[in-house]
Amino acid sequence: MAIAVASSAMFYSCETIELELVENPNGLSEDQADPDLLLNAVQLGYLSNMGYFNGQASSLTRLNVFFSRDYFNGITPVSVNAVWTRTYSTTGTRGMIPNTFAIEALNAAAGDGSLDYQEAVAKTLLAHNMMLLVDFIGDVPFSEANNPEEFPAPNVDPGASVYEAALELLTEAQSLFAGGAVGTDLFYNTGAAANGDQYIKLIRTLRMKAALTTGDLATFTSIESTGNFISSNDDDFQYNYVTNDVNPDGRHPDYAADYTPSGAALYQSNWLMNQMIESDDPRIRYYFYRQNDCTPGASCDPDGDGQTLSCSLIAPPVHYVNNPNGNFGDIFCFLEDGYWGRPHGDDQGTPPDSFFRTAVGVYPAAGFFDDNTFKNVGLGLGGGGAGIEPFILASYVDFMRAEVRLAQNNAPAAAALMQSAITKSTDKVLGFAALDASRDASFEASAADVTAFIDAQVAAFNAAAPGDDQWNVLAENLYVTQYGGGAEVYNFYRRTGYPTTLVPNLEPNPGPFVRSVPYPANEVVANPNISQKPNQNVQVFWDNNPPSAADFTGFPAAN
Repeated sequence: MAIAVASSAMFYSCETIELELVENPNGLSEDQADPDLLLNAVQLGYLSNMGYFNGQASSLTRLNVFFSRDYFNGITPVSVNAVWTRTYSTTGTRGMIPNTFAIEALNAAAGDGSLDYQEAVAKTLLAHNMMLLVDFIGDVPFSEANNPEEFPAPNVDPGASVYEAALELLTEAQSLFAGGAVGTDLFYNTGAAANGDQYIKLIRTLRMKAALTTGDLATFTSIESTGNFISSNDDDFQYNYVTNDVNPDGRHPDYAADYTPSGAALYQSNWLMNQMIESDDPRIRYYFYRQNDCTPGASCDPDGDGQTLSCSLIAPPVHYVNNPNGNFGDIFCFLEDGYWGRPHGDDQGTPPDSFFRTAVGVYPAAGFFDDNTFKNVGLGLGGGGAGIEPFILASYVDFMRAEVRLAQNNAPAAAALMQSAITKSTDKVLGFAALDASRDASFEASAADVTAFIDAQVAAFNAAAPGDDQWNVLAENLYVTQYGGGAEVYNFYRRTGYPTTLVPNLEPNPGPFVRSVPYPANEVVANPNISQKPNQNVQVFWDNNPPSAADFTGFPAAN
C-alpha cells in the first residue's frame, strides 16, 4: 500500500486529450501534484518509519527479542536504509521531506489556505520523524536536504539544530491548525472532515517529549500546566489496521507474521512475559497468545525437549545466574504455564516450534485473546489483524509526567501519575478482547483483577527505597505499558538507565550497548559528506550519561 500510494503521488490528471500540452509525462512538475496523495505518501512513510523506530527500540530494551549475540552485528547500516529513503528520497518513492515541502509550495501557490490542513498534518509528522531520526542516529541532514540541485550530497546538521527545526515545523503546523484548517487523514480524521484540535494536542505533546528528552523540565511543566495535550485515550495517536489481507495487505505486521498456515514466525520476550507473570498483570492474556500449555524444561516437562527447545537441556549461563543485577537463571530458556519465548540475544536457528511458541495476542496486533484453548494460530483467526500501531498514547504521556515528578523528587506525584498511566493502559488493552469474537469471555480480566494489580504496583512503588528501587518500579511498569509501541522506551533507557532489572544479553560479552544506530549503508556509499560512525558507542546530543562498556561496569547498568 505504501509503495502504491507513494509512487502514485506524482501522477496527475488531464482535462483534455491534447497530450502535446504535457511536456514530459515522465517528469511532471510538482505544482501539478495531487496534495491529498502527497499527504497520503507522507503519512504512509511516517507509519512505516514508526514501525522501524518502535521495533528497533523494543528489541534493544527487551520488549521484543533481539536476535544477535552482540550489539555491533545486531544493528547494521543496511537496516537503516529504508527509514532514510522514506525520509529523504527525491527520486522514485519520494520521501517525507520533499513531499511535505511540495504540499507547502502548493498551498502557497493556491493562496487561499485551502491546503492548510494537508500542510499542517505533513509538518507535524515530519517534525516527529526528524526528532526520532536524531534520537536514533544523531546528526542528520535537514537544512540542505530538500535542495538536491544545490546540495546533491547534503551535509548533516547538529542534532540539536534538527530538534530546533522540528520545533519550528510544529509552530508552523499549529498556526495552520489554529486558523481553522479542516480535512481528513489516515490517523485522526479518517471519516468526515474535522478540525485540527487533536493535532494541536499532539503538537503540544511532541513539545513535551522534546523538552523531556533534552532535560528542559521547565518547558515540560509549562506545557503540562495548560492541560492541552494527549491526556485521554480518546486522543491517542495511532494507526488503525484492517483485516484485508491482499491487494493491499492492511493487517498489523505482527499478525501477518504470526497468523499463517505454517504457524507463528515471531518470538516473544521471555523477560517481558516473566515480568507480567510475576506481577499478575491482567494484560498478559491480551498481549500474548499461548499455542501450548507446557514449555519444555518447565515443571510440566522437566526433562525438556532438544528438538523444539534445545536450551531446555542445558544449564543457564553463569552470567545469568551470578549477575550483579539479580539471578536470571529461571527465565534463561523457559517459563511456566506454556509461555514459550526466547532470551535477549538468542541468535540460534529456528527449530520446528512454530505451532508451539507463544504468538502475538489480541493487543495490539488483533490476534487471539488467550482463553486457555491453546489452539493453533492460522490465517484470519482471532481479530484478523485489525489492530493498531501505537505512536503516542495517553498512558505513555502520563509516564512521561511521572518521570518528571520523580526526577524532581516528588514521589507521591510520580506514584499518582504512574497509577493513572496503568489505568489508561489497562482500559485500552482490555477493550481489544472484543476483536476476537471466538474468545471465551470468562477469562477476561475483571475490574477486581485490574484494581488489585494497579494497587499492588502503586504499593510497591511507595514501599521502594528512594533512588534505584523507585526508578525500577516506575521503569518496569513503563516498559510493560509500551509493548506494541516502544520508540520512547529506548530514549527513556538511555536517559535514565532504568530499570537495572533487565535480563542481560545471552552473550557474556555482547559489546557496549547501542547508544545510536549507524548511518544507512546506501547514504554512506552515495554521499561523500557523510562518513560512517566508528562504532555504536557514539552518543546523540542529549545523551549526557557515562559511556557504555563491554560488561556491566558501564551505562546502562543492565548491559
